[in-house]
Amino acid sequence: MYSRISQVARHFSRPLPNYARRSDAAIGCSANRIMSSSSSADDRNTRTIHTAACLIIGDEVLGGKSLKRIEVIADDESEIIEAVRRMSSSYDFVVTSGGIGPTHDDITYQSIGKAFNLPLRLHEEAYAKMKELSKPHPSQPNFSWDDDSPARRAKLRMIELPTDESRDANQQVIFPQEDIWVPVACINGNVHVLPGVPRLFERLLTGMKPFLLARLTDPEGKGIHRVLISTPMSESAVAPYLTELAERVEAKGVKVGSYPRWGKERNTVTLVGRDQQFMESLVEEVVKNVKGRRVQVEGEDDEVAA
Repeated sequence: MYSRISQVARHFSRPLPNYARRSDAAIGCSANRIMSSSSSADDRNTRTIHTAACLIIGDEVLGGKSLKRIEVIADDESEIIEAVRRMSSSYDFVVTSGGIGPTHDDITYQSIGKAFNLPLRLHEEAYAKMKELSKPHPSQPNFSWDDDSPARRAKLRMIELPTDESRDANQQVIFPQEDIWVPVACINGNVHVLPGVPRLFERLLTGMKPFLLARLTDPEGKGIHRVLISTPMSESAVAPYLTELAERVEAKGVKVGSYPRWGKERNTVTLVGRDQQFMESLVEEVVKNVKGRRVQVEGEDDEVAA
C-alpha cells in the first residue's frame, strides 16, 4: 500500500488544474438536471465554458490495493468540509494535499477544523521548529519573530492546527522529517494534512512510513502480486482473448489489464492478484496468446523489440 501511495505522489508531482469537485449528492442532482433539462448535447457543445472537471479512471492509478479514491477539489470551505467528513468516515487512512500556506486562500486547516468542530490552536513545538529551521526570505530582511506583524501572523497560520483538547496531543501531530519544520496534523484520528508542494509532500509522506507500518495488514505490498507481459500486438487484437481470460479468472481475484505504450513497439498486459501460484500458472498461456514475453519492468525489452 505504502509504495503505491508514494508512486501516486510522484505521479502527481506536476501542478494540476484546480478542477472543482462537488459532493456525491450534488453530482447526482446535477446529473439528474442535465438528463432532464431541455438543454441538448448540441447546446452543451457550444455554450461558454465556465467550469471544467477531470475524471481519472483506471485500476493502474489506484493500484488495486489500499488506495481507493483520489479527488481534486477547489479552495472552497463547503467542499473541503463535505469531502473530508465523507472520506474520514469511509476510509481508514486519508491524506490531504494543499491549502496550508500563509495566504488568504489557504483554508484547509480552518475548514477541516469546522468539519469536526475543532478549534485552531498554535502548536508550540511546530512554532519552535519553524523558527529554528525556516530560512529568512530575501524580500523580508527586517522580519522578526519577536514583533507582531502581518508577515509573522501569516506564518503562524501554517501552524495553527485543528486540535482536540480531549485527545493525546502526540497522536494529533507528526514530524516525519527532522530537517523539515512542517508538521503533519492528524485530525479525527485518520485525516492527515500535508502541503501541496510536490517535493515536500513526497518527503513528508515517505517520512510517515515508520508511524504507519504497524497498522498495515500488508506493509510492503507483498500480498499483491503483479505479472507484466510485453506484447507486440495491438490492444484491439488481444481484446477478445483478454476479455475471455478476465471473466475466467475473476473468481480467483485476478484482474487482467491492458495498457498501450504510445510511440513504442510493444504494449503491456498485466495480471494482478494475491494468488501467486495461480497467476504463475497462467503466464505461459497468456504469453502464447498475446505473442509476448514476460518482463519485470515495463519497457525493459524495448531495445530487443527495436
